[in-house]
Amino acid sequence: MKIAFEKYNPKWAIDFKIIKEELLQLIGFLNPRIEHIGSTSVEGLSAKPIIDILVGVNDETDLEKTISPLLNNNHNYIYYECFNEIMPYRRLFTKFKINPEELSISKIITDRNKIPASTEEFKCRLSNIHILPYDSEHWIRHIAFRDYLRVHPDIKNQYQSLKEELIKQEWRDVPEYNGGKDKFIKTEEKKAIDWYKNLNKH
Repeated sequence: MKIAFEKYNPKWAIDFKIIKEELLQLIGFLNPRIEHIGSTSVEGLSAKPIIDILVGVNDETDLEKTISPLLNNNHNYIYYECFNEIMPYRRLFTKFKINPEELSISKIITDRNKIPASTEEFKCRLSNIHILPYDSEHWIRHIAFRDYLRVHPDIKNQYQSLKEELIKQEWRDVPEYNGGKDKFIKTEEKKAIDWYKNLNKH
């Protein structure tokens, strides 16, 4: 498959704000912190046209409290329960542009070996929602990398060049494409985390 790849679009920031307001309506009782992350959050960086959103809750006991509100209000979310075993500190959702049931997608995905191919249709997906404890190492990793790219244009440009090379290739699926970025991201994430912690130590 070819990976959908678009030049930076200011609309992505608007889409984030709309989804953030919806999330606050649905799980605001948890006092979450909601951040725009991933490539769509970095001005000037091309990206898959899907908004990645990080939702921080107070601790892991709040994670399960997010499931029913997101699934039971007809806002087109699906829940990837299948990833809880390998990432117990996170709950992952995808928001679709249409009702997932119209694509024959269950609201709860329980087997990661049986994830419908239609969940990878960029034209149908709007956002990925990553819910985890605020200020955990995984929260910091996402925020640090985003902020690092925003203020280090040389690194952002290197990342852009890598993406432009990768999209020329055929991939089995999105995880395989993401694997092509893995070495770069892990290297720069380490630098970003050190930079971020040093910036915020006072």
